[in-house]
Amino acid sequence: MSTRIALITGANKGIGFETARRLGGLGWTVLVGARSAELGEKAVAALAGEDADARFVHLDVTDADGIGAAAERIEREHGRLDVLVNNAGIAPADAAVAPSETPLDAMRRTYETNVFGVVAVTNAMLPLLRRSPAGRIVNLSSELGSLGIVTDPSSPFFPVNLLAYNSSKTALNAVTVAYAKELADTPIKVNAANPGYCATDMNMHTGFRTAVQGAEEVVRLATLDEAGPSGAFQGGTDEPGAPLPW
Repeated sequence: MSTRIALITGANKGIGFETARRLGGLGWTVLVGARSAELGEKAVAALAGEDADARFVHLDVTDADGIGAAAERIEREHGRLDVLVNNAGIAPADAAVAPSETPLDAMRRTYETNVFGVVAVTNAMLPLLRRSPAGRIVNLSSELGSLGIVTDPSSPFFPVNLLAYNSSKTALNAVTVAYAKELADTPIKVNAANPGYCATDMNMHTGFRTAVQGAEEVVRLATLDEAGPSGAFQGGTDEPGAPLPW
């Protein structure tokens, strides 16, 4: 197969950037999706400095017209897409409060990016992924989206009761399963990756894992062979591919 082509949303920093770095290091063409042209081009320059074939794609996952334009550009320049990594996500500061105090606007903003944005980008890119002999979709989830984990009093994540963020990742897990079921009779595999609690801008770098470590599970799911799973929720531990409870 010719050089593989991967689109990573929110790839100008953190786990998205490290995922692009790793896939670029494998000789793939990496499409760096970012809202900011300045930050996106800066990320591409850094990747190019490591001899990666990286291209900036202007992409705001909450902008339907922009998503359509990105899909048209990828079709025009590449004709297909082999991997989509839905990495872009937010955790608004004004939603870091008790559930009963969470502003509805903060809930809506969180879902627009973390859930609806994933659906919008996936639907736009799916025709291109269908042209790949082995399409892969990886959705960035979290332990906080696991109902099994956040209801376990022994879990270190039990006290983290963020209505907007947690529930958006639970919804994303359901979205992952729905697409995996629809695409079960195709070569496309759809999985949710848990990178673990990584130190990123989202949490003011308080995580105990690095973005490099977080990208490991994302890359593993992006490079699955035909024997790999679809509709799975995995990662975030020292054991690659470890399943997480829904």
